[in-house]
Amino acid sequence: MINRYYSFGQYLKEVFGKKVYKVNVDAGFTCPNRDGTLGVSGCIYCNNVSFRPPSCAPELSLSEQILNGIVHVKNRYKAELFLVYFQPYTNTYASVEKLEKLYKEALSFPEVVGLAIGTRPDCVDEEKLELIQALSKNHLIIMEYGLQSIYDKSLEYIHRGHDYATFLKAIYKTYEKGIPAGAHIIVGLPTETRDESLQMADEINRHPIKFLKIHQLQIVKNTVLAKMYEKNPFKVFDYEEYLDFVIDFIERLSPDIVLQRLFAMAPEDILIAPKWNHSKQQILNDINKKFEERNACQGSKCSFTRHRCLRS
Repeated sequence: MINRYYSFGQYLKEVFGKKVYKVNVDAGFTCPNRDGTLGVSGCIYCNNVSFRPPSCAPELSLSEQILNGIVHVKNRYKAELFLVYFQPYTNTYASVEKLEKLYKEALSFPEVVGLAIGTRPDCVDEEKLELIQALSKNHLIIMEYGLQSIYDKSLEYIHRGHDYATFLKAIYKTYEKGIPAGAHIIVGLPTETRDESLQMADEINRHPIKFLKIHQLQIVKNTVLAKMYEKNPFKVFDYEEYLDFVIDFIERLSPDIVLQRLFAMAPEDILIAPKWNHSKQQILNDINKKFEERNACQGSKCSFTRHRCLRS
């Protein structure tokens, strides 16, 4: 089977020589957009239940969460190597001392080969990046920044609390430290046309972004966005439309960028729209089928040649 896009699983196998599985943890962080620093209601789409897997149990200690995750995945997949993913909220939003304790605790497990740290670009600084740089000498540490959009009009609409320039500053500081970094984006925001959303691929190609997660806009319960949608419904991606969009997007994306996620999948009991009624595997199968039907692949329509140093 032809690899039509550069998947995260493929990347990890290249680095470690075998499959590596994620263990998701909730280390009890909050967010400046919730604790009153920038706001109290968060981004308008944010309900952490929509992307926190059931294995994240903040009432358990970090080590208990990791151990439970390792045991579960070992039993299910006979896994040997693991990447601990600090996922909910902003996982650099604490003192360097606290971060060092948590990160080292996660890396103390012999089966853990690295960390993925989900955070905001306005919540890193020189000292925190120096800590992560030191840890990355012996482990794979991936910084995952919530970009959401390259357009300030969209960042204002979702009440993100930072602009695109803030993201660029963080991504280049991370790159200068030799730490691999990625971005999370949301496509289909009502503030953007389809073409504007596609142009994000071209812009991402220009910067030292190694990993990418693509999420279609989802409206979930108990969010500001849900209230806005109820009052004034706007268009969201239907299923076939999104399949075509994501292929178009990936064709424009540089082939060396690792795709960690191709779509979002909130729990059905809190999802308001779009309702696709397909399993994760069905969606992946349909994306792969669409790639084959169109004889498409990642980078086939990429108009930008990344500098060699950005491809490593």
